[in-house]
Amino acid sequence: MSKRDYYEVLGVDKNASQEDIKKAYRKLAKKYHPDVSSEDKAEEKFKEVREAYETLSEPQKRGQYDRFGHSANQQGQGGFGGGQGGFGDFDFEDIFSQFFGGGGARGGARQQSNRPRKGQDMQRRMRVTFDEAVHGAKKKIKTTVYEECSTCHGSGAESKKDVETCNKCGGSGTVTMEQQTLFGRTRTQAACPDCGGSGKTIKNKCKTCGGEGVVGKEKTVTVNVPAGVDTNNQLRMPGFGHKGHNGGPPGDLYIVFDVADDDAFERHGDDVVVEVPITFPQAALGDEIVVPTPYGNVKLKIPAGTQSHKTFRLRGKGIQNLRSKRKGDEHVIVKVMTPTNITKEQEKLLQSLADTNLETDGTIWDKVKNKFKK
Repeated sequence: MSKRDYYEVLGVDKNASQEDIKKAYRKLAKKYHPDVSSEDKAEEKFKEVREAYETLSEPQKRGQYDRFGHSANQQGQGGFGGGQGGFGDFDFEDIFSQFFGGGGARGGARQQSNRPRKGQDMQRRMRVTFDEAVHGAKKKIKTTVYEECSTCHGSGAESKKDVETCNKCGGSGTVTMEQQTLFGRTRTQAACPDCGGSGKTIKNKCKTCGGEGVVGKEKTVTVNVPAGVDTNNQLRMPGFGHKGHNGGPPGDLYIVFDVADDDAFERHGDDVVVEVPITFPQAALGDEIVVPTPYGNVKLKIPAGTQSHKTFRLRGKGIQNLRSKRKGDEHVIVKVMTPTNITKEQEKLLQSLADTNLETDGTIWDKVKNKFKK
């Protein structure tokens, strides 16, 4: 059987926010977890839900899935940077803890909540011109970069003496609570409310960072726009996302591109199309004309007897493919233009040409004439 659409699996709209996706996943994971669910084929449904969340919870994987569907994973489709594994900052053990307490569903040792965690990823859209998309470019953006506080060196305290072990959790960062549920009496581990899961309390917080241990500074950073980028392609910039937790690294920034249309060229994947006007004498007698390409003007030979809307191909004059680095082609469509303002002399010449009764060679015009003979 073919796989169901991931958005359908989670029961969310394709425009759903990351928070909506996370909420939907939590709800379904609780419903189908094989250790507690009485649903038919619960384990199979649970795996399907988890697979959908793994893809839609990460901006890069989600963007590729939106473009390529399930084939994105099968063919290794990716953005320009390496994909992120796992569940980001979402703790899958949170689901287990609601049913089984601190030991987890399988009895394994749960990690302490004061472990360092990577910050959430961010996403920003960037507008680029057609020329920048073809040739690549370097563009500047302003973003907040999180750095270790130079005053407290990451401790969050005014001095080392102000950092103490949390009395409530004993430094573990977690507290255990017992409660009566439908499954009986359970023990649940949660982050310590006094220290927030860090295992430490601060008497006097650092005045520079307010106890965070890091400070955010707005900086101008350079984005290297790859040659061949298209609308909705993503570029991963590691370390420019939201700040980490408990000393963890910051998340990543994903740049999503919007490529502006061009006045002359129309893009079709890696190929480009351009329309070029020619005169009737050029079409009838043939000529060598100059046509534009994304890389400059080139000469194109027009054979005698060329019809309007004839298409010529210029190989390798299209756009570079992001993966193969090979360039597409340019398709030149010639359009025979009819003059609207002609001189008396030109009118006489055209009338003389018309009097010669030019014959066609089995074209559509012949078929039209035959209709009138019936």
